[in-house]
Amino acid sequence: MAKHMHFHREIDELKKTILTMGTLVEDRLRRACALLETRNQEQAQAIMTADWEIDDMEIRVEEECLKILALHQPVARDLRLIVSIIKINNELERIADIAVNIAKRVLTITAAKTADFSMGLDYQPMAAKVMEMVKASLDALVTEDAALARTIFLMDDEVNSLRDTAYKTVIEEIGRRPDSAASLVNVYLIARHLERIGDRAINIAEEVIYLVEGEIVRSSEDPV
Repeated sequence: MAKHMHFHREIDELKKTILTMGTLVEDRLRRACALLETRNQEQAQAIMTADWEIDDMEIRVEEECLKILALHQPVARDLRLIVSIIKINNELERIADIAVNIAKRVLTITAAKTADFSMGLDYQPMAAKVMEMVKASLDALVTEDAALARTIFLMDDEVNSLRDTAYKTVIEEIGRRPDSAASLVNVYLIARHLERIGDRAINIAEEVIYLVEGEIVRSSEDPV
């Protein structure tokens, strides 16, 4: 009985840790997306410098999951929970890494631009949709809501459409301003970073569905 209670205390602590990590990653993403308007170099540097925090937390979560697997050998739903947390842990760390990549990209664009260079794109709608996807995926995890998780697949269509629009806009801008081609390519790569974050949110949603229903699902695009 004592071992059983100890197991569930460890599970509860693990849940708290992964949700704390999710909150930190959401904040990191929000700050990175704000850079698309402010291009604040100090904020960009702060995001890059603090990357180790998420990396350390990812390692701690994985080590705790492996310890629970080894000591308690969970089965059925408890096993699905541990497996899902291991995978979601990895997805959150990747989202944080992409937020760092956005910060680096903004710094590169800011340093290389000519006096009259502008990004030529309003990334706020795409950034807002991606942040909505990440928040929804974490909310679905907290509430163990498979229906909410499935709505994230539909949001991804809008993100992909905005990425395509960004690509077309950048190609047109390169035709008009070939001297700014390098910076414009970096501008487009921000769209790719945002799209990848959306893919990570989809992966989290898939793990929530697996946790709740025991069903392995993949979206039509099967993001990696």
